[in-house]
Amino acid sequence: MKMEKNEYSMQFHDRVVKDQEFMALDEVKADSKNRVSLGRKVRLKAKFYKVFQNAFGQIVLDPMETIPAHEAWLFKNKKAHASVMTGLDEARAGKLLKSPEDFSKFVDKE
Repeated sequence: MKMEKNEYSMQFHDRVVKDQEFMALDEVKADSKNRVSLGRKVRLKAKFYKVFQNAFGQIVLDPMETIPAHEAWLFKNKKAHASVMTGLDEARAGKLLKSPEDFSKFVDKE
């Protein structure tokens, strides 16, 4: 079985498999509609998963988070995304500029 490579398959080992330690949890059987129930022993970490399959038929489920459509542009625009990430890194490092105005007056105090 020849698998077609795509943008996800090229980065699979670098980004998807975070831990090489896999534990066999159960044996399952596909139903007549080619569905597999993971059973009760599997503890899911997310509601959405990207599904990967290799030429041997092995399957990996990678937990995903969804984002609102109006925010998707940022992840598609590499330059804008890099700029935001740089800004976040600088903020974590304490590289902040003093604001010309005190905005704390706009914070709701309970």
